[in-house]
Amino acid sequence: MFSDPLVIFAAVACLVVLGILLFGIGTFAKGGEFNKRNANKIMRWRLGVQFAAVVVIAGFAWLRSRS
Repeated sequence: MFSDPLVIFAAVACLVVLGILLFGIGTFAKGGEFNKRNANKIMRWRLGVQFAAVVVIAGFAWLRSRS
C-alpha cells in the first residue's frame, strides 16, 4: 500500500496541511503585525492545500474501490 504514489502524495499533502496549520496557530498565538498582515493568507493557503489533500484521498479511495 505504501508503494502506491497516491498514498505517498496524500500523506505528504496531509503533512503540508499540518505544517501550515501549526504555522498559522503559532503566528496567531504570537500576535503582532505579521499576524495581522498574513493571517488570511495563511488560512487561504491551508484551505487550498487541504482541498487538494481531500481530492487526492477521495481519488485514491475511488480508484481502490474500482479494482
